[in-house]
Amino acid sequence: MRLFVFGLGYSANRFIAQHGGQFTGIAGTIRTAGKSAALARARDIETLVFNPDVADPRIADRLANADALLVSIPPGADGDPVLHAFGARIAASGIRRIVYLSSVGVYGDHQGAWIDETAPVFGEGRRKARIDAEAGWRAVAGDRTTILRIAGIYGPGRNALENLKAGKAHRIVKPGQVFNRIHLDDIATAIAAAFNYAKTGIWNLCDDEPAPPQDVVTFAASLMGIAPPPEQNFDDAEMSPMARSFYASSNRISNARLKRELGVELAFQTYREGLTALWQQREV
Repeated sequence: MRLFVFGLGYSANRFIAQHGGQFTGIAGTIRTAGKSAALARARDIETLVFNPDVADPRIADRLANADALLVSIPPGADGDPVLHAFGARIAASGIRRIVYLSSVGVYGDHQGAWIDETAPVFGEGRRKARIDAEAGWRAVAGDRTTILRIAGIYGPGRNALENLKAGKAHRIVKPGQVFNRIHLDDIATAIAAAFNYAKTGIWNLCDDEPAPPQDVVTFAASLMGIAPPPEQNFDDAEMSPMARSFYASSNRISNARLKRELGVELAFQTYREGLTALWQQREV
C-alpha cells in the first residue's frame, strides 16, 4: 500500500516513524526544500514542495499511484489549499482511504460541558475554515474520508517542560476554563488505527482529562523541581490576539468513541503521564 502525505509536519512524521513500515512507499509534501527534506530522505520518504506559490508537478503522478492519503495541512484564509489544487484529482483517484487531521476547535464553546462527536460545530474565522474544510473533504471523497478532530498537541520539543526551560511558560487563570490535550505518540497510534479500521467516520482525538492550563504548568514545574511562574488573571494578562482567542471556548471532550470503535489504547491517559515520560526520558 502506497501512502501520500500532504504536510510532512510534527504529527505526520511521528506517524511515519512509528507506523511507516506498513506501506510499500511513502511520498509527501514540504513547504520548502531544506532541513525537513533531508530528515524525510533519511526515512526513505520522497519529498515534493507544495505551498501557496509552488506545487511540484510530480504530485499529480504520486496521487494517481497512492492507495492511502494523510492530510495534515490546515486551511488558510482562502480555504483548504489541497482541495483547491488537487480536489478534482483526488475525487477521481483510486485512493481507498483518506485520513484528514482536523481540530476539536470546530466545536466552538460549550461552556465546559462534556461533548462528543454529535455536538454541533460552529464558529467564525479559523474555526469556520476548519468546519468548511471538513465538509469539503467529505464532499470530495465521501465515505473514503476519516476525520480525526485533534486536541492540543504536545510531545518532544513542544510541551510545558520546554516552555519552562525557555522562560516562556505562563499560568493564565480563567475561572472554569479547561483545555483538551493529546500526546504526539497517541496521535500516531490513532492515525494507524484509522487507516486500518474497516469504516470511515469522525473521531475525537484527545486524552482522558481536560484540565485548566495553569495546572499543567504547575505539574511540569514540580517534575523539574522549580517554582512555577506566578498566576495571572486572564483579564489582565498580556497576550496576543491569537493566544487570547484559544480561551474563547471551554469544552470537556469525550474520546469514548475513539476507544470503543477504533480500539485505541492511549499510552498517555492524562498530561501527567505524558509529561512524566518526557521528563524521565529528557526528550523535552
